[in-house]
Formats: sequence, structure tokens, C-alpha cells
Amino acid sequence: MTETLGAETLRDLLALSNPHAVNAIVEDAHPRDIAEAAADLDDDELWSFLTQLNPPLRGLAFSHLPLERQARLIATHSPSEAADVLEAMPSDDRVDVVQELDPEVREHVLSQMEDRLRRDVEKLEAYEEGTAGSVMSTDVATLRADMTVDEAVARLRELAASKETIYYNYVVDNEGRLLGIVSLRDLVTAPAGSILREVMNEKIVSVSVSDPMEQVAQKIREYDLLAMPVIDSTGRLAGIITVDDVLDVAEEEATEDFHKLAATGLGGASLKEAGLWFLYRRRIVWLLALVFVNVLSGAGIAAFEETIQYVVPLVFFLPLLIGSGGNAGSQSAMLMVRALATGDVVLGDWFRMLLKELTVAVALGATMAAGVSVIGAFRAPEVVGVVAVTMMVIVLMGSLIGLSLPFLLTRLNLDPAAASGPLITSLADICGVLIYFSIATYMLRDHIAAARAAAGAG
Repeated sequence: MTETLGAETLRDLLALSNPHAVNAIVEDAHPRDIAEAAADLDDDELWSFLTQLNPPLRGLAFSHLPLERQARLIATHSPSEAADVLEAMPSDDRVDVVQELDPEVREHVLSQMEDRLRRDVEKLEAYEEGTAGSVMSTDVATLRADMTVDEAVARLRELAASKETIYYNYVVDNEGRLLGIVSLRDLVTAPAGSILREVMNEKIVSVSVSDPMEQVAQKIREYDLLAMPVIDSTGRLAGIITVDDVLDVAEEEATEDFHKLAATGLGGASLKEAGLWFLYRRRIVWLLALVFVNVLSGAGIAAFEETIQYVVPLVFFLPLLIGSGGNAGSQSAMLMVRALATGDVVLGDWFRMLLKELTVAVALGATMAAGVSVIGAFRAPEVVGVVAVTMMVIVLMGSLIGLSLPFLLTRLNLDPAAASGPLITSLADICGVLIYFSIATYMLRDHIAAARAAAGAG
């Protein structure tokens, strides 16, 4: 079915006006495939299709649509219909949609939801963004320590359809405090009549609701877990974070970092769904700011007008040299932003990383200086020395800027990804112009003086 599932197929199903037939045909398809096919429908067709799906499938398919479209669909339909769709969604996905809504729409929709689910949304919204609490799902299967294995299996059969996962199950006391974990495999292989207290694993790996998602991801990776229990300050089980949640957050953060490195300002927005005005507004700020920053490069060139006048071949190498500094800086920044984001490098490593980058930058600069000297030997032999020395210094300077900015921003509790490629390139351009013509003015001072004298005599 998934091979033939498409927008036209869904339109044909809609024409049947038979929800039972619709569900019978798509029930074996994965929710993501359903959402991908439904995404090509217009909003009215899509909403009509969703309302015909059985609640569990409706919520899962809806959660696979782009977040911006989810919010638009919720906002443009009646609060009662919107509440029905939200109630069918997994708890963590439900909160993401609600947070995208305008306050007035949000209140109207929440007022139509079940009290229990509304309170759950409000509780999850209260957690700081980027923490385990803000990402976790509260659809957790819990068991009691005095249950038998057979009783536990029977309960899981009842809960399976409404819970995030039943591969890991959590044993809690009467107050909801986490006592242990029992996997589905443990239950299946346990002797008949066993009590969960005897079967459960009391060596619990968990995170707190306030822990950052980077720490959650690291623990899930280190312990090879499919899900991580999240506890509150009193030890009560608050929810779980599954590995797919971690992957979603990692993808979102990586996308946001790439946008910041390119100074696009898109954040986590979808490029496909974004409007023209949104794209213009997000990109023009950085580009316009960098125009004024780059005015300094022009001022630097103007300050060395005499040097350029008497040694014209210098102009040929200007784009090559300052471009190399920007490229070296962008490379270094990307490596450092990634290392800081993954925890591979911390603030205390700055000096060690500085020494390493100095060594690498010197080697890179020397190699690039040798390459540009070959070009200079044919194009302008009189400035070969200037170009070679400048290449060494500019690559070294660009690399140090690229390394230092992410550390500096992290030290100031700012996002190191804000050390964007265009910003580093602009700084490298300004410094490169000043370095190039300063070195040229010094090394070619006799040549410039002779040319000036000749011009005066003429």
C-alpha cells in the first residue's frame, strides 16, 4: 500500500465519504507515509482526511506533518475539532504544536480538551526549553512492585496502544517514585508467578527534568538505551525520552546551528514552508549589517592608496589572500562549534586547542604560501615575498579568529554558533586588508620611495 499511497489515492478515498473504508485501506501504512502523501493535499482536503482516521492513527499521522502546517491547521479550524486532533497525538508532539499557536487560539483550543490532557500540556510547557522536561513524553507505562509477571503483562496489553513504548516499563511506588525498570524481554523470560520486585532492575539510569538535552543524548548513547526515564526533584517518574526524540532534537539543533553559521536567521523554521517575506526579513538583517562592517575593508584599502598606486600588481592577489583568511577561519569555527556542542571540547580546553590550532595553522599557511608563490613567480615576481608572508599571517589570523570566537561566546553564555561564517569572513577580510598592505608597505618601502621620487622628478 505504501508504494501506491499518494495525494490522488487519498482524494479518491475522500470521495468515498466512508471513514471505515478509509481506515481499512490506510491502516497498514506507516503514519509517516500517510503524512507524506497527505502533505500534497490542500488544507481543507487534509483536514477532512484526518478527521476520518481513527484517533490513534490520526494523531500519529498529524504529528509527522511539518510543525508550521500543524499549527496552521489547528488555528484555522474549530477549537473542538482541533482539540480532538491534539488529544490523539503523543504528549510531547502535542505540546510542540500548542506552543506554536497564538495565545488566543491556544486558550480556545485548550478549553475544549480533557482536563487531564490540558493539565499535562500546561505542565510540560512550564519546563525550560532545551531541558529533558520540555521534550519528554508522559505517555508512560507504569507497574507496581507487588505485581506478578502475569499481571504486568496483562496490564501492558491494556496500555500498549496508548503508550509511547512498552519495551521498557517502569516500576513505581504509591507516590509515583521510580523504584526500578523491567523490560518486555524480562517479563517474557521471567518464571511464571514471579513478582516484579524480584525481576526488575534497580540500577536505574535516569535524568532530571532540568537536565539539558545534550546530557540526555550523551547518556542514551553511552548506555545504548531506547528510552530514558525522567524524574522530578522528589524522585517521581515524570516521563520518558525515547531515542527518536533525541534524534529529532539533534537534527533541529544541527539545522539551527547551520543556519546560524550561515547567518540566515531561519532558526528551526522549514525552508520549504517559509514564506517569501519571512525569508527576506530573516536574511536581510545580517546581510545589511555586514555591508556596513565591510565598509571598513574599503577604508583600509583607501588608507594604503599610495602603496597600491606604486605597486599595482598587489591588487591581483588581494581577493585570493583575504578569501583564504576567511576560509581558514570558517573551517576552524565550524570544527570548534561542533566540538563545543557535542561536549568533545570544553572551555578549559581553550589554551590546549589554541596551541594545536597554531601548529596546524602555521603548517596550512606555509603550504598555501608555497602555492601562491608559484603563481606570484609568473604573475608578479616583485611581490612574491610580500604575498607569501601575507598568506602565512592571514591564514594564521583567520584560524585564530575562527577558534576564539566560539570560545568567547560560550564564555559569555551565548550560542557559539552565532560565530557565523559571514561574520568571521568579514572580520578576516578587514584584518586581511590591513595585514596585506601593511606588510607590503614595509617590505616594498624602497621600491615605493623610488617610484615616488621618479614620479616627482617627472
